[in-house]
Amino acid sequence: MIGLVWGGKLARARSRRRDDEGTPTLGALLQRVFRSSGAGLAVLADTGDVVLHNPRAADLGVVHSGLPDARAWAVCQQVVEKGTPQDVDLSPLAYRGRQPAAVLATVRPLGDGFTVVEAADTSEAVRLEATRRDFVANVSHELKTPVGAIGLLAEAVLDAADDPDEVHHFGSKILHEAARLGNLVTELIALSRLTGAERLPELAAVEIDEVVREALTRSRLSAESAGIAITVDASSGLVVDGDRTLLVTALSNLVENAIAYSPRGASVSVTRRRRGDVIEVAVTDRGIGIAPEHQERVFERFFRVDPARSRATGGTGLGLAIVKHVLANHGGEVRLWSRPGTGSTFTMRLPARAAVDQDPLPGAGHEESPDPARTAERAGGLK
Repeated sequence: MIGLVWGGKLARARSRRRDDEGTPTLGALLQRVFRSSGAGLAVLADTGDVVLHNPRAADLGVVHSGLPDARAWAVCQQVVEKGTPQDVDLSPLAYRGRQPAAVLATVRPLGDGFTVVEAADTSEAVRLEATRRDFVANVSHELKTPVGAIGLLAEAVLDAADDPDEVHHFGSKILHEAARLGNLVTELIALSRLTGAERLPELAAVEIDEVVREALTRSRLSAESAGIAITVDASSGLVVDGDRTLLVTALSNLVENAIAYSPRGASVSVTRRRRGDVIEVAVTDRGIGIAPEHQERVFERFFRVDPARSRATGGTGLGLAIVKHVLANHGGEVRLWSRPGTGSTFTMRLPARAAVDQDPLPGAGHEESPDPARTAERAGGLK
């Protein structure tokens, strides 16, 4: 019995010591959780007063200068009356880039006339949804064009069944449109894979020289048909960690793009070098160049600087988007230098393979902007 009494006294003494030493109470801990929450939280009374709010609530516009947002307060009154939670859109009425573009909040009753507003920044979700809608609309348009053309050409073939020359003429056009449709579907599948619909393969050691060699082999026929000479520098021995098929696809897309936007008789060059811990593979053309206002958009899906030229060459508008995602999935990036009337240089930049000792090539570390004319002159002579 004596032991129990002494035990109780000891426990009370320890409790008093913890209080004296400043150990936070339950209420203080709840306050900390409230203020550090990633959501915007505000407690409102039925008088319209803001009883409590955290800094995030002010950032998201739930509370302005100590007063609740008018939309939030209107919903709070309905929640007090009905006793059921409601959602409210608190997105800025005039977005100026300094705050989230979209804010969605839920108002819940706390009883006795009090409500809590919990708001979250939904800007990214809204942006992704807009991107998805645009993508679906663009895909629908791009698929509709060749499908419609094939249907009309098939009717023309039927009408000209007794004229072998006309059948051959329209049949060739059907074949061209079918190839264009097939390329579009293939690139849509590739883009879907790269943006997360399918798990990427494990990365392995890939020789950049082999990537360049295979990409040029794929593009040789297009270059010959367009009268474009492709030049390439000497073998480098550089190695990266990556997926060879994807890297070849990315580089061949850059080469095909350079061919499509170069005048007949021009040249396209491919060069590679190591700059510090980064491997660079540059594709340079002496084509029409890209205006500054278009340079940020060329990597968007279906964006075309010159739609007429792209469609004439069978372009899908997805090639550069695929390049961007391939490089991103390899921890790298693609850079663009361009000057209208002079040409463009697209540079694939990939992390060097740390396990392989690679000596930098002459000129590594030089930071000048690439000039298409000088780059082509430095390149060797694979034609």
